Amino acid sequence: MEKLKQRLNRKNTAVIVVDVQNDYCHPDGAIAKTGIDVSAAGKMIPDLQALLESARKHGIPVIFLQTNHEKATDSEVWVSRFEDGVNPICHTGSWGAEFFNVSPAENDIIVKKHRYSGFIHTRLESVLQTLKIETLVMTGVSTNLCVESTARDGFMRDYHIILMKDACAAFSQEEHDMTVKTVDTYFGMAATTKDVINYWQHHATAPQLQMQN
Repeated sequence: MEKLKQRLNRKNTAVIVVDVQNDYCHPDGAIAKTGIDVSAAGKMIPDLQALLESARKHGIPVIFLQTNHEKATDSEVWVSRFEDGVNPICHTGSWGAEFFNVSPAENDIIVKKHRYSGFIHTRLESVLQTLKIETLVMTGVSTNLCVESTARDGFMRDYHIILMKDACAAFSQEEHDMTVKTVDTYFGMAATTKDVINYWQHHATAPQLQMQN
């Protein structure tokens, strides 16, 4: 708990919700249609919802990162990940790009992204600077790709990183556990939603600045 206290005590904090979208999480989404097991994403939703409810109650900004792909952003290099060179995931305006079992509240912030990291060619850092954020509480999918990429880039930009190991999900337990260990060792720390919620409940401070989308 001491590590957690160091990263939360008197620190302006934001919760980052990464790519909790139908194509990544829904059993009818693009990822599931390839035969990949996405069930872990559904299982972590109750813990994520509890964390978001607590964050809003205590004036902690919530920032949703939402992947959107279209021809204007799908470079040749980017689509080379797919055997047929076609990206089926989170097309702008599609059902697959919509949020899965969580919805931004009125004062939550949405940042659209086109790469794994939420910092690449987005307004995320501008938002964080405006809110004077120092600590990022990382949630979402997938743990070892978009969550980890954003967490690493955040750490490189001198943000404290707290990875929510029960409010993140990967497409295998091995991949999830690998990132939890990596982040906890080199890029910040891993914690549970219960630990963070308990901290907020017992160390409530004046509400932080929030902004509309």
